Amino acid sequence: MALVTSGSSAKRVARLAQKGKGKKVRFQGGTVFPGVMAAVIIAGLLLVAYSRQSAPDSNTPPTINDHWHLSYGFYVCDSFLPPLVGTKEQPIDPDYLKYGVHSHDDGVIHWHPAAFATGTRAKLDLFFKVYDIEVTQDKIAFPADQNGGQVYDVDDYKCKDSSGKEVTPQIKMVVWDRYDDPGKGRTFITDFKNLRVDRDGMAFTVAIVAPGVDVPKPESAANLPELGAIDSGQAAPTTTVEGASDSLPSQTTTPGTPSTDAPTDTTGG
Repeated sequence: MALVTSGSSAKRVARLAQKGKGKKVRFQGGTVFPGVMAAVIIAGLLLVAYSRQSAPDSNTPPTINDHWHLSYGFYVCDSFLPPLVGTKEQPIDPDYLKYGVHSHDDGVIHWHPAAFATGTRAKLDLFFKVYDIEVTQDKIAFPADQNGGQVYDVDDYKCKDSSGKEVTPQIKMVVWDRYDDPGKGRTFITDFKNLRVDRDGMAFTVAIVAPGVDVPKPESAANLPELGAIDSGQAAPTTTVEGASDSLPSQTTTPGTPSTDAPTDTTGG
């Protein structure tokens, strides 16, 4: 049976349709529902970004299967300080368990990392963190159990320049990609926390010296292969550290300096 619509009814439907043209459809309850949905979407995107950032970088060296050896030294004015003491394995240090980075009283960094010290997370600052050493543009500060707790502050310390005059020093890091590199290395004067450890056999000298003074390669560089072989068979620690988080180590940059993954590289010492 066909449905018959009277003329007056058809006209009323047409008028209602005409009135609805151009009007926006509104959700019941106003803007609350769209707002909630937007917040959920934003939260989801943030979680995805966080998970990508916090997941271990398993493909970029060093990996948890690597065992690297790096030469290091602390140089003050014109001579090296004694190497750091304590392996951090006995008694076990929480930061050692978290990063797997330590030394053997030998001027060598043994980098066979746990997940938090792999890939792009592998930065020299993790070694300082394990030994509670602070290195900034203004000072090198040792804890009480290292070098007598000495603090070398550029405002309170003097070093001789090439003419023999005592002047205000500067703190710099000199990096050699290879321990046997005969060159002067690359000099960094800022953003030390972001200095990458990206290959085996590197050498690092942390120095407080007068401007323009050359910084030598660490003393342990001459014997790095022999020193590194001492514990080459050890595996990275696997003990879980209570309270360890997925957050990356803090990366403080100096106001006015570029905030990049690479520290400022200077030339000419």
